[in-house]
Amino acid sequence: TPLTSIKGFAVTLQDDLPPDSDAARYARVIEQETDRLSRLVADIMDLSKIDAREISLDLKALDLTGLISQVVEQLLPRAESAGLKLGTELPAALPRVLCDPDRIQQVLLNLVDNAIKYTPAGGRVEVKAWAEEKRVCVSVRDTGVGIPAADLPHIFERFYRVDKARSRALGGTGLGLAIVQAIVAEHGGEVKVRSEPGAGSEFTIRLPHL
Repeated sequence: TPLTSIKGFAVTLQDDLPPDSDAARYARVIEQETDRLSRLVADIMDLSKIDAREISLDLKALDLTGLISQVVEQLLPRAESAGLKLGTELPAALPRVLCDPDRIQQVLLNLVDNAIKYTPAGGRVEVKAWAEEKRVCVSVRDTGVGIPAADLPHIFERFYRVDKARSRALGGTGLGLAIVQAIVAEHGGEVKVRSEPGAGSEFTIRLPHL
């Protein structure tokens, strides 16, 4: 794709330029912005497929404990480099959920990644799972900056950012939570959020189990 070509040339330029030069710095910015644009395009394509009812779910009966552990293991190095503790509280087993593992993994990666991004060093992110009547619940709780009450009704809207400057600096597209909500809805579930500025946030998804 054109974005792949732009990134390839930016990386090549960095290899050929003195590391501390202005030109190398410009090439790094081009690479970073290309990555951000690639994420934005991917998110827009995901939402357009959902809107057009073109999303295809490869449904499987799955115990989510393994998938949750996989996501946490994948993001653990990022949490540690940010000075955070990332942990889980999982039962030995959960009722099986009929879901697309790749799509639910996308949801969990988005929520845990967001929690890491918006939690200062020294904080904690915890992923919990439990069963309720007819539902399996997964929550992602952090001790981060939190979300003001006035913003909570809007955070699942497309392109909505609570802290625009910070979100941009962290590479956010403003579409991640909209995609989370859409994917969970496609599975017949729901996603809720509780948050308080300075006291962190908790996102909880509930999916029907078999």
